[in-house]
Amino acid sequence: MARKTNNKTDKMKVVAAAVPEGAKKAAAKVEAKSDAVSGKDSKSRTWSDLFSRMASTTARWTGKPIAFLLASACVVIWAATGPLFGYSDTWQLVINTSTTIVTFLMVFLIQNTQNRDTLALQLKLSELVLAVKNAENRFASAEDLSDDELEKLHEELRAHADATREALNSRMASKKKAS
Repeated sequence: MARKTNNKTDKMKVVAAAVPEGAKKAAAKVEAKSDAVSGKDSKSRTWSDLFSRMASTTARWTGKPIAFLLASACVVIWAATGPLFGYSDTWQLVINTSTTIVTFLMVFLIQNTQNRDTLALQLKLSELVLAVKNAENRFASAEDLSDDELEKLHEELRAHADATREALNSRMASKKKAS
């Protein structure tokens, strides 16, 4: 009789076995904090969730070609009504005010979706760093470092990359000489 397995659970067990004990403890602390926040402050979390869903939905809709066509149609209609209103200051104020309001609101919606996308990407990269056997786990939380710490880490990695490049170039040169 064949044994039925759950691939996702099996993969999670393999990754969990590869994660160092310190990372497991840190993940448990984060999970405990998120459980405490969700139970304690559910009203603000609800507003945040509502805004995130609305921002994501609006971003999806406004990113479609039909949204561009509708916006273009509004501009064409506005331009066509120019002669009817004698190209007055009020006529110009309508388009200026409309575009300013839409731009102002879209900045917040775009920033929210960008923040969510960036956080999701950072989480995925952190999971990969933690799962790779010889990776330095300090890179898993690099987004939390200060600007000075990031610059120092960047210089350290640049020096490591330069040293690796030098080693590869010397190997290539020695292979060419041997040929």
